[in-house]
Amino acid sequence: MDKRDKLLERVLAAHGGLDAWRSVTRIQAATLLDGPFWDWRGRPQIRRAQTVALDPRRQHVTLTPFLGEGTALFEAMPERVAILGPDGSVLRHRDDPRHSFPGHTDTVAWDEMQLAYFTGTANWNYLTEPFLFTYDGVEAHEIEPWSENGETWRRLSVTFPADLPNHNPQQTFYYDEDFLLRRMDYSPEVTGDSLVAHYTHEPRRFDGFVFYTWRAVHLRTPEGVVDRSFSPITIRTESVSLDFA
Repeated sequence: MDKRDKLLERVLAAHGGLDAWRSVTRIQAATLLDGPFWDWRGRPQIRRAQTVALDPRRQHVTLTPFLGEGTALFEAMPERVAILGPDGSVLRHRDDPRHSFPGHTDTVAWDEMQLAYFTGTANWNYLTEPFLFTYDGVEAHEIEPWSENGETWRRLSVTFPADLPNHNPQQTFYYDEDFLLRRMDYSPEVTGDSLVAHYTHEPRRFDGFVFYTWRAVHLRTPEGVVDRSFSPITIRTESVSLDFA
């Protein structure tokens, strides 16, 4: 504990506390995906309400309904995606889905397994942060602050290990004076390393933990300047429930 970054300690406390988090066994969230990004990928059907259910201690997440009326499952170590029928039976599956993505263009289409991988890993990471930053192999340390729209935000540089599926290994997280997340920068490898600034809004407490109920993804320059007039992806979270040991 003595070696944990001091900013990270304050962030963890603001989001519900690390000790309490360690007793969480399951998270379920009612979400709504939207934005033209899904049309570009040839999957407008994903722009709908879904239930995301996950195990916070390992990458195991389901999304229901997925495209039709089935369920998408993503699990890691080793990485695998599957489409499940109403009775839980595996209808289709793919091992090592990350390496199946095609070369990136603005209009490249994804098949259902690629879509399940992208949405599954993204949701798992978003819903377990910032507690994820304390997991084995994840490194987090404070870097220089950032000024935006008259505010100064402290920043964590976070490096994820290769065996923890994420958008990309190196990401930056911005926190306000209350130690709440305002922005996160990453560059998804499966979309050609596009430079993303992902803003979080409308924090709410569910079962004592802070989750962000409105997310908007924007594009940024290498210098960090963001075009907030356009959002390829938005995520609305209507509710979150947690189970405890």
